[in-house]
Amino acid sequence: MTGRPTTFLDVRRLALAFGGVRAIDDLSFNVRHGEVLALIGPNGAGKTSVLNVVTRVFDATAGHVFFEDLEIGGLPREAIARLGIARTFQNIELFEGATVLDNLMLGRHRFGHGAWWKQVLRLPSAVAAEDASRAAVEEVIEFLDLSPYRQQPVGGLPYGVRKVVELGRALATKPKLLFLDEPASGLNPEETRELAFWIDDLRSELGLTVVMVEHDMSLVAAVADRVICMAQGRLLAEGTPAEVQNEPAVVEAYLGSSAPMGMPA
Repeated sequence: MTGRPTTFLDVRRLALAFGGVRAIDDLSFNVRHGEVLALIGPNGAGKTSVLNVVTRVFDATAGHVFFEDLEIGGLPREAIARLGIARTFQNIELFEGATVLDNLMLGRHRFGHGAWWKQVLRLPSAVAAEDASRAAVEEVIEFLDLSPYRQQPVGGLPYGVRKVVELGRALATKPKLLFLDEPASGLNPEETRELAFWIDDLRSELGLTVVMVEHDMSLVAAVADRVICMAQGRLLAEGTPAEVQNEPAVVEAYLGSSAPMGMPA
């Protein structure tokens, strides 16, 4: 822990505009090392846009993003993965004709297996790098209980399993910071409960810091240390799940009234 910044990710006065529409509007927040932070808010609040800016899918209109004290807002997209930031997506982004193993191996791309000609000639250095990647992927498969599906094409798997495969591909990159974009979307209650255990294990066993965008408030309450609620691109409230669920401005943003939210404490 010595020398590690308390603030792992620091977002300062971030803005993102599409024409006259501001998806993110003067947003500032931080992520602490080792925590699970949930970004919540009504549809269109700008939550996924924040992930897209940090991971360089979009260029910010204004503001700064620091990761481990390094400003990353101007870095190329591939550099973000090399720094140890990984993510999943709202809509599953996998190669459906490839096997689970092959999809997870793609997550090892950032480590490289040597020059192409070394790989073609199967030189010892290239073989050793590929073996190391395969071993790392097998650890992920074991961690996520994906062994029964290892050699199956992703396109034929149930939706819930494909969501886990996408999580596995992100883990294969060996991230420090993991963004989960609506990980419980489309999952049944049993799968969501299992996801809660995995998120807890991501932190306790793998030492990851997790930021998730999520609408399932039962999952948020179960795993999040801290919650940030957004509305219209701005930070509306911040605190523990119990504190945020009772914030009048949050209730108003979700329901348009002073009725209590249906979010468990």
